[in-house]
Amino acid sequence: MARQASDLVRSVYLLWGHHPGPSRSGLTVSAIVRAGIEIADADGLDAVSMRNVAARLGVGAMSLYGHVPGKDDLVALMTDSVYGEVYDNDVDAAASAGDWRAAMRFVATRNWALYERHPWLFDLRSSRPAVGPNLSRKYETELRPLEGIGLSDVEMDATLTLVLSHVDSTARAHRGMARTQAESGMSDAQWWGVVGPVLEQVMTDGDLVLSARVGGAVGAEFNATQDPAHALMFGLDTILDGIEARIAGRRDRRPSDRG
Repeated sequence: MARQASDLVRSVYLLWGHHPGPSRSGLTVSAIVRAGIEIADADGLDAVSMRNVAARLGVGAMSLYGHVPGKDDLVALMTDSVYGEVYDNDVDAAASAGDWRAAMRFVATRNWALYERHPWLFDLRSSRPAVGPNLSRKYETELRPLEGIGLSDVEMDATLTLVLSHVDSTARAHRGMARTQAESGMSDAQWWGVVGPVLEQVMTDGDLVLSARVGGAVGAEFNATQDPAHALMFGLDTILDGIEARIAGRRDRRPSDRG
């Protein structure tokens, strides 16, 4: 336990910029992190190892350990680094996007784009976030539009969690569809063009009338069985409608100011 605690303290200091100075070869923590991100973007998180990062930098693997103790710390640094891209560390970026609903749409699309650039983020294994400076500023940016709209602090956090969880799930679906297309060599439209007409012929069971009609409507609309981008905005608007109704209901239950 004491060892784990000391490692955790060291990791937090490392995240917050307490880095050793450059080595005689000029090696720095920033260079190591950039190399790790480049490998993960190209080949996935499993391809990130101290050996592969060292090879990319043209140094011996052991030279990295004086700067970054191991892969877990490296991945935490990589993750915090890419979080800095979402708003370029502008803590007012979301609040400047419009009212709180427009701001949450802005937050959702920026996080969706982050997953598009760095799909290895889906493969992070720890449920505990690496609370570094960029993640902290990202959190600040995303909370600011929710300040003063009628939510408690805990509800503000829960609202943001709900929005980001929705983005995560729909972005994962989008990634899965892209993988399927790449592996099959067939686009969703091509797949539906083959499967759709056959389903119309075989789904004649009277018990399936509703699923045939709705599934056919979805296929006709998107040339696929689903559209993650549509699901993103439909789900987001539904979430925001619910939050707005919650706030409005709370206002309606307040005692009248009249005597």
